[in-house]
Amino acid sequence: MPQNPIGTPATPATPGAPSTPGPDEAAPALTREALAQAALRVLERDGLAGLSMRKVAAEVGVKAASLYWHVRNKQELLDLLTDAVMGSAEPPPREGDWREQFHAYCWRYRRLLLDNRDAAKVVAGRLAPGPNLLGLMEDQLDRLRAAGFSDADAAMANYLLGAFVQGFVLQEQSPISASEVLGTSRRDIADAAGDLFRALPVETFPNLVDLADDLTEPTMDARFDFGVQRILDGLAALLPPAG
Repeated sequence: MPQNPIGTPATPATPGAPSTPGPDEAAPALTREALAQAALRVLERDGLAGLSMRKVAAEVGVKAASLYWHVRNKQELLDLLTDAVMGSAEPPPREGDWREQFHAYCWRYRRLLLDNRDAAKVVAGRLAPGPNLLGLMEDQLDRLRAAGFSDADAAMANYLLGAFVQGFVLQEQSPISASEVLGTSRRDIADAAGDLFRALPVETFPNLVDLADDLTEPTMDARFDFGVQRILDGLAALLPPAG
């Protein structure tokens, strides 16, 4: 389910092999795993906007040029970082039916992205099939096929669920308005929007007036669960009728 858009993944740099080695150079004693963990620490401290090759190099105690033995550019560093983020993912137990399992998968994935600074910005839209992501994809596809989904539908469901969670978290973490940036809470902003809707001329905006509470009162948890449940409803329709 932590799947990303279908496309050709970037070819990772071969560990220990520079893109443009000098004649007398030797690769430093630095692993890609150590590099990924250092990038995670920088991300948590400085956010995606503050992530740089220089800062990651400083985190592991080498010159920035040494990183190019392991990643050719910042985009390849983000590939490593994406898989490192997925290293904290914990698949739910195989208890209950497929729907219960993927409901839990979505909630766990959202929590993972919320708990790690700018993680959604790193992973959204990125296909970086490192060992952590590969293991999660294999587990999810196995569950979907075992539930009776066709191969094509299992692959699409894997993509859909991941894309929904990533997109929801990106929206959830974006400022709801200029007022939030200035310090107003989301709840206060939503309440103010509800007051505005209720005060509109009913002859022009009957639906906004009538639905003011329904539009502004639900929590983000409630909105997320509604979306997950409706997606699961749609996927259930793809399964063959019970025999």
